[in-house]
Amino acid sequence: MIPQEIIRSKRNNKKLSSEEIKLFVEGIVSGDFSDSQIASMSMAIFLNGMDAEETVKLTRCMTNSGEILSWKNLPNPHLVCDKHSTGGVGDKVSLILAPVLAACGLFVPMISGRGLGHTGGTLDKFDSIPGYDTQPNKEKFIKVVKNVGCAIIGQTPSLAPADKKLYSIRDVVGTVESLPLITSSILSKKIASGLSSLVLDVKVGNGSFNKSLDVAQKLAHSLVSVAKGAGIKCEAILTDMNQVLGYSAGHAVEMIESIQYLTNKNKNIRLEEITNKLAISLIVQTLNCSKKEAVNKINNVINNGKAAEKFEMMVASLGGDKNILTNYEQVIKTANHRGDIISNKNGYISEIKTRQLGLCLIEIGGGRKQISDKIDYSVGLINVKAINNKIKKGDILVTALTRNENDFKKIEKQLSGSFIIKDKKIANKNIIDIID
Repeated sequence: MIPQEIIRSKRNNKKLSSEEIKLFVEGIVSGDFSDSQIASMSMAIFLNGMDAEETVKLTRCMTNSGEILSWKNLPNPHLVCDKHSTGGVGDKVSLILAPVLAACGLFVPMISGRGLGHTGGTLDKFDSIPGYDTQPNKEKFIKVVKNVGCAIIGQTPSLAPADKKLYSIRDVVGTVESLPLITSSILSKKIASGLSSLVLDVKVGNGSFNKSLDVAQKLAHSLVSVAKGAGIKCEAILTDMNQVLGYSAGHAVEMIESIQYLTNKNKNIRLEEITNKLAISLIVQTLNCSKKEAVNKINNVINNGKAAEKFEMMVASLGGDKNILTNYEQVIKTANHRGDIISNKNGYISEIKTRQLGLCLIEIGGGRKQISDKIDYSVGLINVKAINNKIKKGDILVTALTRNENDFKKIEKQLSGSFIIKDKKIANKNIIDIID
């Protein structure tokens, strides 16, 4: 069957057969489907959707498009776990969560992605550390996970290669939000990673790809159902993304904030609540302990420095600075020009146009408009105010780090318009729902 016939079938809202899905995935890897045909197919799926059976078949084919890792050589393979976020502005949870879990005795082979749309990617954040290898070979990846307890890398050529190609195309053709494509993309990598347990951070709000609770719940149910069908313990936690997660957004600045969090120098309360909720889920799933015991484990490894030590070991093992915890201000470069957005009124922040903040970062080089675009890791937003913060006229709402004043001028108006200030606080919660 030729590619255009398969595309036409889904374009006409027909259910794809197992053979058609198999040929599509094989065609991505072999090159029988061109980039334009892959883009057309992803748009057809985006517009017409896939039912549960199609989604399971697509996920299975994506998983089997490459190698599946085995952790039989670990002392306890049941301790292999991971977390995935559907993406948001300033989402730096993975940078903190993986070393925390490793310090608690778990093993975290985290296969992460690059930025999609207005959201920053975990891999791009690690690229802000000179020397850090986000694409090690399989043998090195397994060795670091075994010796350190965690490794955060990108997809290896042999791991779900069909997803790697499709992922990059989805980013630039406007099909990021497709539920079946999100489900198959996330889970094909996770299943191929040989996990026993998985927690999913499904973002809800204007800074995510799921603006409505209904869509987020449908995605969560899809992910949990397919993951459990593949034999993985899984829970989805729906978290708020109507504001930047933490104090910063941008690759280098988020890496710096994460190091300061792990070393107890500057810990954002909202970031801590969401990170701990996800960590507790995995610790309870894998160690069969109570939630209270899980909280104690997390607090202990943060306070005694073991989580920070795991982070530094991971960075060093993958080619980064061996003393990143003390050298990060010299090693991780940030842009020199600082531009402040000043409030012109008193009140409380009632709304933040978070997606707009993410788009501002792309505009100044902190994200991709085309697949081939190179990211400037140094640019970012710092000291970002949060919803319900009390604001006085003259207060700084956000500071932009840009390459020059002209770049700041490009986004100044959009940044200023991203913060809505009113007279009263609003109802807001960080943890919205749990799907297991």
